[in-house]
Amino acid sequence: SDGTCTANITNNLSNRNIIINGAMLVAQRGTSSTSNGYQTVDRITMYHGGTNENPTYSQADVAAGTTPYNLGFRKCFKITNGNQTSTAAADEIQCDYLIEAQDIANSGWNYTSSSSYLTLSYWVRSSVAQEFKGHFKTLDGTAQNFTYSLGTLSANTWTKVTKKIPGNSNVQIDNDNGGGVHLSLFSQMGTDYTSNSVADDSWAAWNGGTRTRDQTLTWWTTNDATFEITGVQLEVGEHATDFEHRSYGDELRRCQRYYYVLADGSAVADEHVGNGRAWSSSQAEISVSWPVIMRSAPSLVHSTGTNYYQWRNGSNEAFQDSLSLESSTVRGAILFKTGTSGLTAGGAYRVQLGNASAYLHFSAEI
Repeated sequence: SDGTCTANITNNLSNRNIIINGAMLVAQRGTSSTSNGYQTVDRITMYHGGTNENPTYSQADVAAGTTPYNLGFRKCFKITNGNQTSTAAADEIQCDYLIEAQDIANSGWNYTSSSSYLTLSYWVRSSVAQEFKGHFKTLDGTAQNFTYSLGTLSANTWTKVTKKIPGNSNVQIDNDNGGGVHLSLFSQMGTDYTSNSVADDSWAAWNGGTRTRDQTLTWWTTNDATFEITGVQLEVGEHATDFEHRSYGDELRRCQRYYYVLADGSAVADEHVGNGRAWSSSQAEISVSWPVIMRSAPSLVHSTGTNYYQWRNGSNEAFQDSLSLESSTVRGAILFKTGTSGLTAGGAYRVQLGNASAYLHFSAEI
C-alpha cells in the first residue's frame, strides 16, 4: 500500500436533489385541505375529479420506528380517500410536482440522449395493497410522457420507489422560469386517462388519454384509504443516492420562490404587514418586499372581512375590509387602500392585521 485512501463522497455532495421540499417539511398554507391545487405541503399540488366525497390532503407525521423515520424523515404528504361510492371513466385523484424548466435545463442531464439519466426515488405507503402508476411529462415543445409503475405495494408498509428515466431525442426543455416537467407521484385514474397501449418505462408523445397503463382502482373504492409520500428525490445519474436532507430554513427559502406568506393572523395576533403613506383621507399605499427573488411577479392571495386590515398613525386608525394589489415584481409589491375615510393626507401609517382570520399571501406557482 502507498498509504493513500479513497472515499466515496457522492452522497455528501449538496444540491443533488432537484426537488424542493421533498421531505415535506414546509406547509405554509396549512396542514389539511379537501380542495384541489396547492393547498398544504409546499410544491405539492393535487387534483381530483368525479369524486363522491373529496379526499383530504394533509401534512402528516411519519410514525416512529418505521424505516423512513429511522432515516431522518419526520413529515410526509398524506392523501386520505373520501367515500367513493362508484367508479367512472373520468374519475381521478392525482398528486403532482411541477419543476421549473431551467432547473432541469441546468441540472447536467443530457435530456435528448437515451444514455443520460435522471433517477427518481421516494418512499410511499398505501393502506391498500395494489399496483400504482405515475408519469413524468415534459412541458416544452411537443410534450412527451414517460410512464412508470410504483410496483405492487403491500398494505401499510413503507416501500422505496426508484425509477431510472433516460433522455429522449423528442424531449425539449427550455432554459426559462416556466414549467418544464410535470411529475406525477401518485394517481388513481379511470380509463379516460389510461390505456394498455402504452408501456411502462418508455417515452411517447403526450396524450391525455394515455397517461399511464390501465390502473387497478381498489384504493379508489376503499373508503378512507390512505397514501403517504416522503423523501422525494430527483437527481442526475443512473443510481439513487441517499436522500439529501436540508434544514427547514433552507427548504422554506426555496419554497418562498413560489409562495410567500407575508402575514397570517392565525399565527400572530395583529401581525405587522408594512409601512405606508396616505395620499388623502381615503387613499394610501404600502410597499412590501420578498425575502427571496420569486419565480415571477406574484398574485395576491388574501382574505377579506370586516375590519381585517388596520392602518395606524399614533392614536389615529382606519380600517379596511380588503387590500388591492397595485403592482408586483419578483422583488416586491405595492398594496393599495381606497374607499374608506379616516386617514390623514400625507401621514405615515403602520399597517397590521385586525382579525385572526386575516392573511396576506403571494403566489408565483407554476
